[in-house]
Amino acid sequence: MLVAAAVCPCPPLLVPEVAAGAAPELDALRASCADAIGVLAASRPDRLVVIGPADRPHRGAFAEGSTGSFRPFGVALDVRLGSERGADADVTAEPAAEPARTLPPSLAVAAWLLRGWHAAPVEGLGVGEQLEQPHCAAAGRAVAEAAGRVALLVMGDGSACRTVKAPGYLDERAEPFDVAVTAALAAADTDALTALDAELADALKVSGRAPWQVLAGAAQGAGLAGELLYEAAPYGVGYAVATWT
Repeated sequence: MLVAAAVCPCPPLLVPEVAAGAAPELDALRASCADAIGVLAASRPDRLVVIGPADRPHRGAFAEGSTGSFRPFGVALDVRLGSERGADADVTAEPAAEPARTLPPSLAVAAWLLRGWHAAPVEGLGVGEQLEQPHCAAAGRAVAEAAGRVALLVMGDGSACRTVKAPGYLDERAEPFDVAVTAALAAADTDALTALDAELADALKVSGRAPWQVLAGAAQGAGLAGELLYEAAPYGVGYAVATWT
């Protein structure tokens, strides 16, 4: 059953080495993410499942020890999901061999957030941004039923259309959409997340819709309460951090 969840955004800029000179601008967001990870550890899970948006080659399950990289973003930094033979999550040396599939960027950011995590075994799940809500709900139920005490780290951004300089330019529907999402996350409102408009989310370049609806499926009947730790739209993209316990 689901005992705790944390929701975090997944921009590679969360990693200071990627953000470079702009890193201090997201210090408050990083601190909130660290607090959310602490809540997951305190829940004493038997298993942590990290869920994030992924393109087709990176969808599906990822075992503990799967690796990801920020080299596509110009930084020689590799990460590992969870631990492998006691190794830390950061892998700065050249990998010995390239695995069949590397982590999608969203799960690579999660792996960076989880560096030093030893509270429970970790698995990853990459979901397509177009995954329909019934399939999201079914995936969430399956994840929640997979162990006695399951915690989720759910990665995903809100709209990318909050300002004229945003990746998707300004769309007047973006802020109301993000406000509704943050309210749902703050209240652990699974019905509101389930009801998110997938077509509108796609138009607003929201990467978190499917992962949030997987969370909603996992949390049905769990009786969790929510707390919003962070909400802002730097760079015109909606970011929220929340915990459900």
